[in-house]
Amino acid sequence: MIQFIIGEKGKGKTKVLLDKANAEIKNASGNVVYLDKSAQHMYELNNKIRLIDMSSYPITDSDEFLGFIYGIISQDHDLEYMFLDSFLKNARLEEGGDVATVLKELDGISKQFDIKFVISISVTRDQLPAEYHEGIIAEL
Repeated sequence: MIQFIIGEKGKGKTKVLLDKANAEIKNASGNVVYLDKSAQHMYELNNKIRLIDMSSYPITDSDEFLGFIYGIISQDHDLEYMFLDSFLKNARLEEGGDVATVLKELDGISKQFDIKFVISISVTRDQLPAEYHEGIIAEL
């Protein structure tokens, strides 16, 4: 399952994502990972949530990003949630990459490994592929 928090840059998506992560950790039976573009929000997350600062890793394209996701999954068989903040930046899709292809791969990963993804993405409803509209949980 993939859920989305969508809206233009600067509208408050990160705050909603942080709140969602902190709420889900209370009921999660598995581990929770939060990928962010920096460690800036470390103290806003529950200490049971593993924050990964993506700026520490030399990811250059969306294929490497997906490989990174697979690497996290391979090391944590109890992973239940992955929260992906600044998705376009972290997945290296800001320069017009194929968002639909990456989302399709994440959807497959979600189903294969039973991991719930919650993604903060700077797009409008019209820019998000139609098959993912039902996964929108917040639109700012």
